[in-house]
Amino acid sequence: MSSDPVRVPVRRTSLLLCLGLTTLLASCQVRPLYDDTAATRENLGAIAYSDADDRVELEVRNQLVFMTGGGAGEPATPQYRVDLKVESDVTGVLLEQSSDTATAGRITVSADYTLERVADGTVLKAGHRQAVSLVDFPTQQFAKLRAVRDAENRAARELAELIRADLAMVLGR
Repeated sequence: MSSDPVRVPVRRTSLLLCLGLTTLLASCQVRPLYDDTAATRENLGAIAYSDADDRVELEVRNQLVFMTGGGAGEPATPQYRVDLKVESDVTGVLLEQSSDTATAGRITVSADYTLERVADGTVLKAGHRQAVSLVDFPTQQFAKLRAVRDAENRAARELAELIRADLAMVLGR
């Protein structure tokens, strides 16, 4: 029995394709963004943060101090300094046509930050991050203010986690 001439090139092609995919997948590496070693934790614990200008910036700053210092607070002699500028914006997204009032909104908390080495003033990282939190606006005014504040706090915690990951990535190298 002779082999079909059409099947031989298909077998070779599929064999080459499988071999190529295997080689490609073997070259892939999955590694964390930063190594969570004692040195990285020590470097994160040696960061001082700029003073806050408003409540939302204070919330982000306090979360960063807690996450990087492990609850011990800021260091007495910092090796690094983070200059942090945080802004919060409230936007109504669902408008009720009859009363022209928003029933739901979006809270955007954004931050510009700069990480520098205290010893020589070298800027190690400058970045911009933002976090969004959604909120429902109740009809009562106090409840609406409280809902906005809770959404700002949620967004501030998320923003602090993003910034901490950036700082750990730089200091873990």
